[in-house]
Amino acid sequence: MESTSRCIIVGASHAAAQLAPALRQQGWTGAINMISNEYFLPYHRPPLSKDFLTGAKNLESIMIRPAAAYQKANIRITMGVSATSIDRANKRLTLDDGETLNYDKLVLTTGARVRRIAIPGVDLAGVFYLRDMHDAQQIKQSTGANKRAVIIGGAAIGLETASALRKLGMQVTVLEAMPRILQRVTAPEVAAFYARVHAEEGVNIISDVQAVSISGEKRAEAVICQNGAEYPADIVIIGVGVIPNTALAESAGLQVDNGIVVDEFARTSDHDILAAGDCTSHFNPIYQRHLRLESVQNASDQASVAAATLCGNLNPYSALPWFWSDQYDLKLQIAGLSQGYTDVVIRGDINGSRSFAAFYVNEGKLLAVDAVNRPQDFMLGKRLIVQNSPLDMNKLADDNVPLKTLLVS
Repeated sequence: MESTSRCIIVGASHAAAQLAPALRQQGWTGAINMISNEYFLPYHRPPLSKDFLTGAKNLESIMIRPAAAYQKANIRITMGVSATSIDRANKRLTLDDGETLNYDKLVLTTGARVRRIAIPGVDLAGVFYLRDMHDAQQIKQSTGANKRAVIIGGAAIGLETASALRKLGMQVTVLEAMPRILQRVTAPEVAAFYARVHAEEGVNIISDVQAVSISGEKRAEAVICQNGAEYPADIVIIGVGVIPNTALAESAGLQVDNGIVVDEFARTSDHDILAAGDCTSHFNPIYQRHLRLESVQNASDQASVAAATLCGNLNPYSALPWFWSDQYDLKLQIAGLSQGYTDVVIRGDINGSRSFAAFYVNEGKLLAVDAVNRPQDFMLGKRLIVQNSPLDMNKLADDNVPLKTLLVS
């Protein structure tokens, strides 16, 4: 790549932090500019709802790379600004401070933003969303032993936050609008396990209930639900999903469909513009459908593919999605996507222990696995999914039969 070429990366989270150094490693010798709307170097986001919130980790310890690493690789990071428009014809990016930057290649790693709810009282002091460092710092300043927290949303982010707040000695209530927590991502058996564990840890989980308002004068004092129930709160945390940041791409005329559409090489409909991470939609050859993933793994792996593409090395992206969630002493590792499963096979004691694996099967083939404190089942599960061969259900269900014996040699 010519040393006069410039690559601009819009966004500065996991995908960007992987992409910029990977460009150098792949041989990009031109300028690399990273545009961040925050005032922090790229940092790990998963700890925000866990160790950072409890104080077990500080800002420095969750940085993806130290400042010296970017300096050494001659990567320029501009903080506190956002990109407002792309002039594709002239290859020019405009920032909200009025500056314009010319690019040869542009990469959109714009991520996703929290889904906001429109109910009375949502703008009161003490009401928070949790997506970035600023959010986490504000919540952290409002925590304290015996304070009351109401969390709206019983997905992973809400439950991780509940776990962290219990460690701080807070009284925690989780309100979930669907009939059960984790309904979109796990089987009823797994959801029931997590509901039991949280109850044992002192969290009050209320399912099938809709928050309709937040009461209080200047600060939040209670969350009121559609059934008339009222839950007192010193702080309210809302976690009801995210929305991909696609406005910049849409305004530039790029193809967008539940995310910025990219091909297997991370290229958008304009091949001089690439995209990676939570903001993208890509075709996954394993599941034979388009996916938009909210995953550190996807952001990092897709960014590596983008870096290779920019340097002339076309390596198609075909990774198996995987995720994780830490709650209390439980490490949930998820391999694959369970949508479309017809059967769930449990290995281990899901009712009396804190270690088991749930295997999601369709017509004898493994789609996904939820492994709780079972890293080996997670690793072997990934191989079994990619193998895509019919499995012996009796052997899969028998915890005395080693999983590795189900692998086709």
